[in-house]
Amino acid sequence: MVNKPIDSHQRLEDFLQAVEVAQQLQNNILKYGLGAAYLYYEDVDGDWLEKWGDEDTLLQRITTFLESDDSLAIKVRELLTCKSIPEIASQLEASLNYLEKENKVFAIKDILVSNLDSNQNFSSNQGINLLEIAEELLEKFTVNIDM
Repeated sequence: MVNKPIDSHQRLEDFLQAVEVAQQLQNNILKYGLGAAYLYYEDVDGDWLEKWGDEDTLLQRITTFLESDDSLAIKVRELLTCKSIPEIASQLEASLNYLEKENKVFAIKDILVSNLDSNQNFSSNQGINLLEIAEELLEKFTVNIDM
């Protein structure tokens, strides 16, 4: 898998932003106590605690998608006949942890390339198609799998 390094300046900015958000949360908790929860969650008094854990995990949603009759899911299953759906889903979930969209697309493409059935002929034309498939998968996951 090819990992494009993130610019160290960008990483520092992301870290500083995360620290600022954490400091603001801490300040609000100190200032408002438990009432600070109302600043961060619009349904504090709702039934969210009872429903905790009822939601599917990202891995479960990806697996459900791959098992579906969606044309893209069928195409992925046909390309990756040498892997099980849970294996593919696990690899796709890991690829979605990249910060930048481009890194996610290329990580998904790398999964497709590295898991191709050895009996399939690979040409540069298929490489373009694999990139298109990777982009479609990423779009499908960001639209349908609430990332």
